Amino acid sequence: MRRQTPMLASETTAARLLDLRTQEFRALVDGGHLPKGHEIAPGVVRWDTDMLKQISNGEVGDIRGAIEW
Repeated sequence: MRRQTPMLASETTAARLLDLRTQEFRALVDGGHLPKGHEIAPGVVRWDTDMLKQISNGEVGDIRGAIEW
């Protein structure tokens, strides 16, 4: 059975989906190279996996202009 990708991912899962260590992922987010996560509940931050797929496919060029959180 194929494992499903979650709709929203934790920081660790989002990093793993992009084949990055968590600290590399965090540095890219902090540097504005990747979007910030959504706080879906107090203290619960998740990343949209569809957006991460678009970024990895090159479908989103300059994310700073394309993403509004």
